[in-house]
Amino acid sequence: MKKMVLLATTLALLSGSALAADMAVKAVKAPVPAPFDPWDIAFGSAIMNDYIFRGVTQSNHKPSVAAYFEPRYNMTKDVQLYIGLSGESISFPNRAAAEIDIYGGIRPTFGMFAFDFGVWGYLYPGGQCFGGVGPGPTNSCAAFGQGFDFGGGAGLPVNGNFAKKSASFYEGYAKVNVTLNDMFAIGANEYYSPNFLNLGAWGNYASVTAKFTAPGTWFGTSGIGMYVSGEFGRQWLGTSDAFYGTPAFPGGIPEPSYNTWNVGVGFTYKVFTLDFRYSDTNLSKGQCNAFTSDYTASTATLASVSAINPGGFESGWCGAAGIVKLSADLTAMTNLK
Repeated sequence: MKKMVLLATTLALLSGSALAADMAVKAVKAPVPAPFDPWDIAFGSAIMNDYIFRGVTQSNHKPSVAAYFEPRYNMTKDVQLYIGLSGESISFPNRAAAEIDIYGGIRPTFGMFAFDFGVWGYLYPGGQCFGGVGPGPTNSCAAFGQGFDFGGGAGLPVNGNFAKKSASFYEGYAKVNVTLNDMFAIGANEYYSPNFLNLGAWGNYASVTAKFTAPGTWFGTSGIGMYVSGEFGRQWLGTSDAFYGTPAFPGGIPEPSYNTWNVGVGFTYKVFTLDFRYSDTNLSKGQCNAFTSDYTASTATLASVSAINPGGFESGWCGAAGIVKLSADLTAMTNLK
């Protein structure tokens, strides 16, 4: 009898333990995933020894600073809307000292393909007009709605080049970046403006890019990353308006189209990037002067005299340049949690 009671008691205890264990398992709930937050903000700043845009210096080969602010809205994990505001210090022939950019678009991603479609506006406040009375109907500042002629009818003081008060313009763009694997990526870019740099000429820029990102094991546990990247592009340009006319082209010059390329190596650490880059174009010094209206071009040679550059002045704004750039880039969701 005692054995029967002991056996019953043991079974009851085991049954109770199993029930308690089962209840404990049922009481444990799966973790609730964090709610999807579609909003994010990217921002950053940079300092560089030269601000180069498509192979041409925008800062007269002098140092430049830059900053940007970009709110983003992720419609899904693969589709992002964005708008942005950025600024760079420059040194333009019309005396504009700042570039203000306003842009926006959409970034859809499909597997290894990351697209970017949008519109970019370039604003150059604070400019002055340097014009004159040329061979065409007129290329004076007043005739083109550019206000007072600061050049006294003779253009820029050093070389007589002309520069409008406003160089502002906009472009539409389409880009794609293809991530082949963790180390290699390639891309293509297309930009179009109906009035590039307010020259009166249309502009079309197309380029291809490539990037190699070194494996993280290369630098051990230091947190340092490295990449090598490059770009080859071509800037096509149409015919300017009569403001930039010459005796051979009183209605406006055929702006020189050109090739440009750059290659460089960069090092990353946390939010910082240090980039060393070489940039160049195939523009001659005479073509560069005709295209940029370089206010520092003071040397003229017979070799650079042409129908679009009758004064023969030569500009070094489009030649080989070395660029060192230190930047910091952050996002609110990643760096400010």
